[in-house]
Amino acid sequence: MESAPGEFRSSKNEHQRHLRPKAVRWPDFFIVGAQNSATTTLYAYLRRHPQVFMPPMKEPHYFSHLRPVAHMRYPISYVADRPSYLRLFSRAGDHVAVGEASSSYLWETASAQRIYEANPQATIIIMLRDPVARAYSHYLMDVREGWASAPFYEALRRDWDSSEKGYGLSRLYVELGLYCNQVAAYLEIFGSKAVHIVLFEEFIAGLLRGDSRILAGIVKFLGLPCDDLRLCESASMRTAQNGYAEARFEWTRRIAGSRLARRLGGAIVPRGIGSTFALKQHVYDPLFLKAAQKPSMDARAKLWLCNIFEDDLASLEPLLGRKLTIWRRSW
Repeated sequence: MESAPGEFRSSKNEHQRHLRPKAVRWPDFFIVGAQNSATTTLYAYLRRHPQVFMPPMKEPHYFSHLRPVAHMRYPISYVADRPSYLRLFSRAGDHVAVGEASSSYLWETASAQRIYEANPQATIIIMLRDPVARAYSHYLMDVREGWASAPFYEALRRDWDSSEKGYGLSRLYVELGLYCNQVAAYLEIFGSKAVHIVLFEEFIAGLLRGDSRILAGIVKFLGLPCDDLRLCESASMRTAQNGYAEARFEWTRRIAGSRLARRLGGAIVPRGIGSTFALKQHVYDPLFLKAAQKPSMDARAKLWLCNIFEDDLASLEPLLGRKLTIWRRSW
């Protein structure tokens, strides 16, 4: 029987829609917080929100154009080409908010312009932490995972004096905490209404006591309902990701810092399901790390860092429109 005209057109249109290539969807929000500033905790929370899509691979670092040196290539998992990057979001479907989290985007200020060119309507979440505490946390992570062995002050000075600087080129213990110019770049390019700044100390304190106000502010900033904030009250969300821990045995540090181990891990677990991040979260952390008391910071290193960060902090405060006494108290 001959199809009715309306039915034929509908079938034809459906066929055309099926043949039409899917629209490219870039992320519409970016977590660009400083390294070791709870970006992983925020990423883990937002992935649980039913209207948010974030890929299993945390930190693709796509907009930083990373080119790590050989010994840094496997500790850092990254995506360098556009097709591979966009494939991370191919399952975003009809999620209201699509985002990613890469800590290199804050320090690599050229990333701000690259993100804007890809999506000028994007919104930015910046996570900041006391730069002295951030540098020490960064160093302790490196010690735990076999990337550093020198005492803290020696490691700081050696990295500071390095002639080669860059994400994937050096550790950047100090440079990653010089926030003023980093924050200014995003405010200038995206405007203050598209940038939401969160302090690590306030975020973690609220999370640990079950206070959802800071999380609510982030969710509202993304234009999403806060009905699902009850997720943060679960026991798993009251523990910050990447909290302090030590290697159970010395040999686990050597394995973690081995390029061969990292390379094998990246081959076994593909980037699409998180690569080294998935291995770390589900294998390395639970099996090879143990909770421990964080060692005190070397007083000489602390004084040296405070002297370096003081001027930058004084410039950052008017940019944020608030006094950072929460950091100064610990100094």
